[in-house]
Amino acid sequence: MPSYVNPEKCDGCKALDKTACQHICPNDLMVLEKETMKAFNRDPSMCWECYNCVKICPTQAVEVRGYADFVPMGASATPLRSTDNIIWTVKFRNGTLKRFKFPIRTTPEGAAVPDGGFPTHMDLKGPALSTEPASLGLPEVFTLKG
Repeated sequence: MPSYVNPEKCDGCKALDKTACQHICPNDLMVLEKETMKAFNRDPSMCWECYNCVKICPTQAVEVRGYADFVPMGASATPLRSTDNIIWTVKFRNGTLKRFKFPIRTTPEGAAVPDGGFPTHMDLKGPALSTEPASLGLPEVFTLKG
């Protein structure tokens, strides 16, 4: 289901020109309504459900209704972002709560190295990906001999 903004929780990221959800949306769907200073998804049918806006929202105003196979009726999956991780709180239909903590990237914007600093090769017919075997920590990539 596409993302939506709860207007009671949204503060328009404290009246900045661009909200966090606008900045992070890969499909440029989030918009700040200047009159109300509330964000909204301008075209829910185009939403990829990537959860970027949900994870970055500082007030937890952006939500995504989960699909029944992922989040059955009466359950929820809510992310809470901190400076170095995201804590997911999963509430099951029976009321049980589970929390999972995942680290987030802390590389400054524009400083990421696409190959991770590993040597790359361009053997497109070989079995290895561009940074293998070094990125796997192996002397060579395992292949079937035969």
